[in-house]
Amino acid sequence: MRNYDVILFDLDGTLTDSAPGILNSVRYACRKLGLPIPGEETLRRFLGPPLIASFRELMGLDAAGADRAVSAFREYFPTKGLFENEVYPGVPALLSDLKAAGKTVILATSKPEAFARRIMEHFDLAQYCDFICGATLDETRTDKAEVIAYALETAGITDKTGLVMVGDREHDVLGAKKNGLPCIGAVYGYGTAGELTAAGAAALAETVEELHKLLLG
Repeated sequence: MRNYDVILFDLDGTLTDSAPGILNSVRYACRKLGLPIPGEETLRRFLGPPLIASFRELMGLDAAGADRAVSAFREYFPTKGLFENEVYPGVPALLSDLKAAGKTVILATSKPEAFARRIMEHFDLAQYCDFICGATLDETRTDKAEVIAYALETAGITDKTGLVMVGDREHDVLGAKKNGLPCIGAVYGYGTAGELTAAGAAALAETVEELHKLLLG
């Protein structure tokens, strides 16, 4: 087992099960704009990637339409969807143990940073993070590779020895790879073992307990 000193975590599907709030926000946006509400399989593909890209790719919207959809999504999400969310069992203990072991813990999420901070504070997880880094509300930073690069810059990290990303979708693995980091795939989240392996995950964790062993032994 490698010894990791700095761990970057994705949020949705890695630390919390945020699916209900995200999917309800997508449904709200579709109703508001008069769009057909996608089936469950398509809806779940909204979990993980940047939101504006999902509205374009999954709903076939142009740039202006995707912007309107994101705006409608954000009418519901900050007041209701944000907290239609649940921390995965074992996550608080994992983060606490990482801090007790002297590790640096960084949140690196494609969710807007302001929303991510509210979620982490609401669930009392912010106390374990040295840095909370996310996307921008104006969509100028949404790609996972850009978010990870921003997180490393924010933390003042230039030596990437002993760093690892933890995430549940291929975007996390590919974003980490672009920044020269390995990524542990959280199979208990929204991705699959096949998706994460194909993207090049360095290891897979079927459960939070397995993730604990990979990071701390």
